[in-house]
Amino acid sequence: MSSPASSPTSAPANCGLEVFWDERLISYDFGSGHPLNPVRVELTMALARELGVLDRPNVRMSEFDAADDKLLRLVHEEPYIAAVKHAGATGLPEFRYGLGTSDNPVFIGMHDASALVAGATVAAAEAVWTGRSEHALNISGGLHHALAGSASGFCVYNDPAVAIAWLLENGAERVAYVDIDVHHGDGVQAAFYDDPRVLTISIHETPRTLFPGTGFPNETGAEGTSVNVALPPGTGDRPWLRAFDAIVPPLLRRFRPQVLVTQHGADGHALDPLAHLTLSVDGQRTAYGLLHALAHETAGGRWIATGGGGYELVQVVPRVWTHLLAEAAGGPIPPRTPTPEEWREFARLRTEQIAPRRMTDGTDVVEVNAWANGFDPASPVDQAVLATRRAVFPEHGLDPMTDE
Repeated sequence: MSSPASSPTSAPANCGLEVFWDERLISYDFGSGHPLNPVRVELTMALARELGVLDRPNVRMSEFDAADDKLLRLVHEEPYIAAVKHAGATGLPEFRYGLGTSDNPVFIGMHDASALVAGATVAAAEAVWTGRSEHALNISGGLHHALAGSASGFCVYNDPAVAIAWLLENGAERVAYVDIDVHHGDGVQAAFYDDPRVLTISIHETPRTLFPGTGFPNETGAEGTSVNVALPPGTGDRPWLRAFDAIVPPLLRRFRPQVLVTQHGADGHALDPLAHLTLSVDGQRTAYGLLHALAHETAGGRWIATGGGGYELVQVVPRVWTHLLAEAAGGPIPPRTPTPEEWREFARLRTEQIAPRRMTDGTDVVEVNAWANGFDPASPVDQAVLATRRAVFPEHGLDPMTDE
C-alpha cells in the first residue's frame, strides 16, 4: 500500500551537489582483516565514476583540508586528541582511550587519516551552510561511534558531530541528524544529548542484540530531541520503511531544521556480516529518496550526507552508496542499470570477488506501508515504533497515534 500524498516521494531534479573526495581518504585503514576495509569506499567512487554520476554538470568534486585541533575540540577532549596523535606516531596503544583494541587497532598516521575524514565532512557543512552548494557529501564519513574522549566501534573522530558543532558555532539554530546505520548513532547522540538545538534520530537494530548496546526509546535527551527506533532482528524493507515513515517525516516537519545531516550506513543489508536486519539495495535506495525529499521540504534543500558502516564490501556498499550519490545529484540511477564491465573487472582485481551485474537486488520499487494506515498490535516493528512515538512525540506536541 502506498504512502499518503503528504509523504515525500521524490526531490527536484538538477540539485547542486558538492562531493568531497581525495584518494588520501583511503588511508583511514585499520589493516588487513579489519571489517572497515577502505576498499569499499574506493569501489564506490570507481562505480560512481563509471556510471557517469561524478561527471554530471551539477556535480562538483572539491578539495578540502584536514580538521585542525580547534575543529576537533568542538567535540573531542584535548587529552584524547593528543593520545590519537601519539598512538598514530608511535604505533603504541592507548587503551584508556579505546586505541589498540580489536575494534580500533592503532595504525601509523591514524590522526592524520582521521582528521582528514572529519575535515571532509566539515567542508561539506560549510559548502551547504554558506549557500555554495545545495547538497554536499562525504562518502568516507559517518564515523558516528567516536565519543568525546575515546575511540569506539571503528571510529576515531566523530565527523558528523564535529560538522554539526561547526554549524552551531557558525549560527545554525536548528540542525537535524538522521542516522540509518544498523548500529545506534551513539556518539552523535552523546555529543548533543542536552542540546535542544540538535534533533538526532537513529533507526537501528535493537541494542539488545547489537553493538553498542544503546539506543532505547527512553533515551530522549533535551526536550525529546534524542529519538531512537530500536527494530527487531530480521526487519526487512517494508517494515523498516514503515518505521521510517512513522518517525522521521512528522518529527522533521515539526522541528523544521535549517540543515539536514544524514548518515547512511549500509550495514542494514541482508548480506552484511555484522548485523541482523534484512534490507535490500532497493529498500536502502528508497530511503535515500525519502531523505532527499525531506531535505527540500523541511530544510530548504540544505542536505549534508555521509557514508557510515557497511561490511559487505563488494556486493552491497558500492552499489548502495553510488545510488546515494546519484540521488543527491538529483538523478537517481534506474534500478536495473547494469554495472559496467570495467568496474566489475576492477572489483575482481582489488578483491578477487565477482561483483554484482545490476544496480538492484531485484525490486524496482519498494512501497511504503504508511503509519497512517493503522497500528498493528501484533507487529513487533509497530510495537517498537509506538514505543518511540510514546517516548518523544508528546514533547513535540504530536499525538503518538495520529501525528496531530
